[in-house]
Parts: sequence; structure tokens; C-alpha cells
Amino acid sequence: MDAHELARWTRFAAKGGIGRCTAILDCVAQEMGEDLMFLKDDEIVVLMQLPELGFYLGYCEGVVGRFSGKDVRFHGKLKKPVMAKRGSMTSTASYGPNQAYTAPLSPPPRSPLPPLP
Repeated sequence: MDAHELARWTRFAAKGGIGRCTAILDCVAQEMGEDLMFLKDDEIVVLMQLPELGFYLGYCEGVVGRFSGKDVRFHGKLKKPVMAKRGSMTSTASYGPNQAYTAPLSPPPRSPLPPLP
């Protein structure tokens, strides 16, 4: 995860993400750089549900990483992420927190040629 993406997830966590949960046990990261490490009773901000069944992306103590839903107690139902389109003029596809998938921009349509005399 690059610094720009980390900053976006951190801002999303500050807004509450899609929900919160509390760790029910200590969890040591198995894969450094990917897994979230936390202690029992730490509060985690849930950022998104991952494609892997039962895994989530979360924020705890300034770190963003994945964690298993079986290691936490959720505080109610998770919100559905709101996909808000951002006005971006980038030429590459992108996706991030609170951002809908934006395909590469296509060139504007050409005006028809003037009629021949």
C-alpha cells in the first residue's frame, strides 16, 4: 500500500469507516505489511469487507491491515459503503474508500465534418 492510498484509508477511518469492532483476543500479524496486529479490547475501525470470506480491512492504532471477523466483536451491523464519484481527470482506472470505480476517460466526441461545397 503506497503512502497516498494509506492517507486516504486513514481519512476514511477518521470518519468512522463502515463500522467498528472490538478485538476479543490478541492477534499477531501473520504476514507483515498485510495483516493488522491488535490486542484484546482494542477498538478497530472497519474500512471494508474483503473478497476473502470472513476477512476485513481495518484501522487500529494508526495502522491499516486485514483481519479476520472471527477475532472481533462487531458493534452492530456494518454500513454499506457509499460510492461517491470523484471528479478526476486521470488516465488510469482507480478505486478507493468512498470512491466508485472510475474507468479511464475517453476522448470527447468529434464534431462532424463540415459539408463539402
